[in-house]
Amino acid sequence: MVAIGLWAFQPWRLLTSRTVREAPPVAAPSAPAESAESSEPGEEAGSDEDTGPVVLGEGGFLTQEHGTSGTATVLEPADGSRHVRLTDLATSDGPDLHVWITDQEAGGDWSKYRDGRHVALGPLKGDEGDADYEILPEADLGGMTSVVIWCDRFSVAFGSAPVRL
Repeated sequence: MVAIGLWAFQPWRLLTSRTVREAPPVAAPSAPAESAESSEPGEEAGSDEDTGPVVLGEGGFLTQEHGTSGTATVLEPADGSRHVRLTDLATSDGPDLHVWITDQEAGGDWSKYRDGRHVALGPLKGDEGDADYEILPEADLGGMTSVVIWCDRFSVAFGSAPVRL
């Protein structure tokens, strides 16, 4: 009975931590200009500055079942891919943690996330630090309003961030 309890709850995870320091998403380099002749007079070919990814939504994490802080940002680099970027994340380590984008408001009763629509982005890479999660191209983000750190094993939200897409 004790072994089953230890397996299910993994209490040592309260004392462990996984830090990740992943670089932000970078778009593939753009093709060079075809020729200098196509430029307007006074402009250099290929002089467009890389302005970085477009921010589609961003919000700070709110604590739900476990203390959670940091920022969730939904980004679209120049290559058209979409990503969720977690920065300065700090939450508890736990079993079976995942990152979701959901159609439910951030904060409040975490049971609402079980009933709404969500896009699963994969397992949480670390409970501290900066990580990037690519969103599948076919994922419909219309009406999505929050990024959630979700524990599948116990069906609870550790924390959520409003992003309004």
